[in-house]
Formats: sequence, C-alpha cells, structure tokens
Amino acid sequence: MAAPLRSGTRRRGSMLDQLINGLVVGNLYALTAVGITQIYGVANVINFAHGSLYMVGAFVGWMAVTWLGLPLLPTLLLVLVASALLGLAVERVAIRPFAGSGRTVLLLTTIAAGLVLEQAAQLIWGPETKAFHTPFADVRVRVGGGFLSSLDLVILAVGLTTALALWLFLKRSRLGWAVRATAQDREAALQMGVDVNQVSRVSFAMAGALAGVSGLLVGLYYHSVYPTMGFSASLKGFTAALLGGLGNIPGALVGAYLLGTAESLAVAWLGSTWRDLVGIGLLLGVLLFRPNGLFAAARALLPEPTAGTFIPIGRPLPIPRWALPAAGAVALALPLVVRNGYWLQVLATAWIFGLLAISLNLIAGTAGQISLGHAGFLALGAYASAILTTRLQWPFLLSLAVAPVIAAAVGVVLCYPALRLRGQYLAVATIGLGQGIALVALNWTALTRGPLGISNIAPPGLFGVEITSAAGFYWLTLTLLLGGIWVAERLSGSYLGRALRAVREDEVAARAYGVGLERYKSIAFGLSAFIAGLAGVLLAHAYTYIAPDTFTHAMSLQVLTMVVLGGLDNTIGAVAGALALIVIPESARFLAEYRFLVYGLLLLVMLRFRPRGLLSAAS
Repeated sequence: MAAPLRSGTRRRGSMLDQLINGLVVGNLYALTAVGITQIYGVANVINFAHGSLYMVGAFVGWMAVTWLGLPLLPTLLLVLVASALLGLAVERVAIRPFAGSGRTVLLLTTIAAGLVLEQAAQLIWGPETKAFHTPFADVRVRVGGGFLSSLDLVILAVGLTTALALWLFLKRSRLGWAVRATAQDREAALQMGVDVNQVSRVSFAMAGALAGVSGLLVGLYYHSVYPTMGFSASLKGFTAALLGGLGNIPGALVGAYLLGTAESLAVAWLGSTWRDLVGIGLLLGVLLFRPNGLFAAARALLPEPTAGTFIPIGRPLPIPRWALPAAGAVALALPLVVRNGYWLQVLATAWIFGLLAISLNLIAGTAGQISLGHAGFLALGAYASAILTTRLQWPFLLSLAVAPVIAAAVGVVLCYPALRLRGQYLAVATIGLGQGIALVALNWTALTRGPLGISNIAPPGLFGVEITSAAGFYWLTLTLLLGGIWVAERLSGSYLGRALRAVREDEVAARAYGVGLERYKSIAFGLSAFIAGLAGVLLAHAYTYIAPDTFTHAMSLQVLTMVVLGGLDNTIGAVAGALALIVIPESARFLAEYRFLVYGLLLLVMLRFRPRGLLSAAS
C-alpha cells in the first residue's frame, strides 16, 4: 500500500514509527558527525565551518534540482564535488596558515570561515527560505506499525553506503591507513614518512563532501533550504560526535542515531519547537558529565592546554593619561555640536555594544576564558527588563538596577557547571548555553511570548520623565559606558584582576598559589553577565521590541570581533573596536549589507596578522 507523504512532517503514529523517524533523522546527522569527528582526529580542531559546508551543499543541490532539473544521482555527484572543493578551500584559508597557533585559535578561524560562507550565501541566494521539492515520486510503504517513504529509503541507503565506503577507505587503502595513523599520533605519523599535510587536505575534502550530502538530504527531507541552516547542523553534528567520543567514527554513528531518536520522541511528545532544545541539553550534558563520550572508560577531559590564554596577550600601547578624559569630554559634548538624530542613535548603539565588548573582554581578555555565546547574557538582561517594565510596570531606573543582577545570577548558575572545562570544550559549552537561552525564550511563551517577542517596551525614563530624544538616549548610554570603563579599569589593577590574569596565564600555577579556579572564573562570568545584562537593558529600551532571533550567534561573533580588533585585556581597545565596527558600516552604507561578511573576514585577518589587536604591542 502506497500513498504520498510530505517528508519532514511530524509523525504521530506508533512507537515503531517514531523509532523509524529517529533512525532516518539520525542518518542525516551521522554524515555531519562523521565529518566533524574525522577532522578532529586529524587536525585536533572542532571545525565549526562544517555547518556552512552543509548549507552550501544544500544550496548546490537545490540549484541542480530546481534550476537545472537534474535527477538525484547527478545532483549527488555535483554536491560531492562542490562540497569537497569547498572543504579544501576551508583547510587552505582557515587551518593551514594558523598551524601551531593552538586549538582554540583554530576553532575561532573555522567559526570566522563559517560566518563568511553563511553571509556570502545570503548575498548570493538571498536570506529567504527556498522551497526544495524531491526530484522523484515520494511514496510511503507500511512497515509493521510504521511507515517508510521513498525519501526515507534514499536517506538510509545513502547513509549506509557512505558509512561502508568510508570504512573500506580507512581499513583497506594506504591513504586511509595514513589518515588513521595521523589521527592516532600526528608526530609519529610524520616521523614514519606520512605526508600529514596531504592527509589534512584529504580529510577536509572528505568531510566537506559528507557535509554537503547531508545538507542536500536535509533540504529534501524538510523541503526547504536557507542560509542560516548550518549553525544548527554544526551543533547537532558536534553533539552526535561527542556522544560517541570525538575521533571515534563508529561512536559518531551511534551518537547520531541516539540524537535523532531523542529528537524524534521529543517532537512527538512535546512539539516541534522542543527539538533543538533537546539537542542543546544533550550537548551540555555530555560536555559536563562524559566529555570523552558515552562509550569511553575514563571520565577525565581529553587533553587541553593548562593555560586559559587562547591568544597571546601583549603589553598595551601606551596612551597618555590626559587622552582618555579628553576623549570622554569630547564624547559628552558631541550632541551639542551634532544635531543629526540618526548619527546620535548610531553612536548610542555603539556605546551599548561597547559595554557588551567590555563584558566579553573581562572573560576573554582578563581571565582568558573564551565565550562564544555572549549574546545569551545580553538576552537575559533585555528580557528581564522588558518583563519587569511591561508586565510588572516597574520604572526604568529600578529595572536598570535589578535586571543586570538577574542576568548575573542566572549567568553564573548556568555557567558554573561548565567552568571546569577548558579551551575548545568551554567554547562549545558557551555556544550551547547562548543558544539554549534563546531557545528557552522561544519556548517559554507564558513568560516571553515565544516567537512573538515582547513589544511596546517603553523608552527609558529618569524620575518620571521619558527619554525620547536621540541626544538624551546618547548621554544615558555614554554615561553608563563611562561607568563600565571605570569599573573595568579599577578591577584591572586590583587583586581580583591579578588573580584572573594568573588563571589566564597558567591554571595549574594559579591553583598552586591558592587561587580557586572555579571561584574566580565564577566571579569573572558573574561580572561579565552583569555588564552584558546592563547593555541588554539599554538595547531592549532602545529597540522597544525584542524576540529570540534578536540575540543570534552572529551577534556573539560580532562582539568577539570587536574585542579581538581592539586588543584582548584592553578595555579601551574593546570600546574602540565596538565604535569602529558599528560606525564604519553606517558611514559607508554599501557596507551595511556586507556587515557580517566583513566581521568574519576581519576576524580571520586579525587572528592571522595581529592576534593581539590594534591597541596592543606589536606582534
């Protein structure tokens, strides 16, 4: 018995039907997870450009089917070739030039490369979701108490065939042996005459091909493709790979099936909006409790550098003592000269992002702990203030005092379990936490109104007088920014600042001298979340409307770029980076459309040629 079926719709049938759906979805995740775990084994880096290769593969397949009218097999071959070539390009641009820079720097370069690809896709194909129809008749066949569609069978066949081909390559070919030897011990393989650079190129090409095929099949399964689909794929693939153990290809396959089944059951029992939250929960759970994977005997973390520093910190360039007060006085007087309300609003936005950059610099620069989900702290402050002022009718000043405290408290509670992680593991955990906060805001509709967001947020007010003028809001944001700079500079010269730098330089040595790592990291994250929450309050009342998609992972990368541009552990540099990356795109309006593309390219260039930032000593 056969009947048409729209694949990707939620199945509500028997438990067998849910398991079948989970296996099909797990097959989709498996292709991504295998590529991620293979790259980790060979290059010791979590490749977050992998999701963008997956997205590009989906669009190449969409063009082949929609524009060229190709059947499935030629489309698969075209996607394989295009994605493999793109994987080679990522290895050449984001990996090879940074060899020896450390794993976390490589993580940042792959994130930057992924951001460039994602923004390039939006410029080429547009930001809209594209309908993607299967190039063959889609029917379903009853199997016991469940159903399999023809597309399900294609996905299962491609997944199993790919897994078998990969197994044969690794087990039976000389190049496959070289890949396994490099993954097991890169230095030993090099001494035995293995061309590890060739192995790296082959691995990135194969991983890119797997990602592209996965993107194509996902596009067919859900009947749609869109430029931002790669970020979620990266998290899903990494979750599956981590469940099985990084570097363990069979484990990645098992992890993918476990993740697919868990999500299928969550969709059936809780609703489709909970799918991604289940994945984030599994990601954080396995990072915290089984970072080596569910099937590893040891619970200890895989090796990571003992020092928290992920980019060398140089001595800041000397700035005359009079320069900062003079710059502050000029900034305060600017509205008396500039009457253009638009530019005052742009500068006020720059001051808000300056506060956010200061907060991230406290973690990444002073304490040396990378955070890639910093938009989550911003969201906590924004939502707290929006709820307090719209639901409880609190005055703005009271909300301004309380909302950052809420952000700090929630931020510490969420981050504290992850503070024993280091390097790439902490970076991925912060990405998961930032995304998890946005997903909670999306699903907790009774409190946050979910995807509808919170609107009609009142303008800020002081002592009963609303600040509606551009100049008034400019002065408010600048005053709070100057306060943030003063606090950060005082902290920098205090015992707390010295203790955080000790943690940054060498965690083992810091612990030996009596510095409690978790305690001081918690203080750093708490202070950072407080300042970011303060920025979130200002942002909510500036926009007057917030929603979960206001606080994206791209915003977190935007702020990271500001900090790297200005110079790590340099408060003034962080503010200067925010000012430059907000004002310059607005000054040259043709750059506005390319804003995030510029951020990704700038992050790559800075990490390559000036990793200490513009306002630090020369590299």
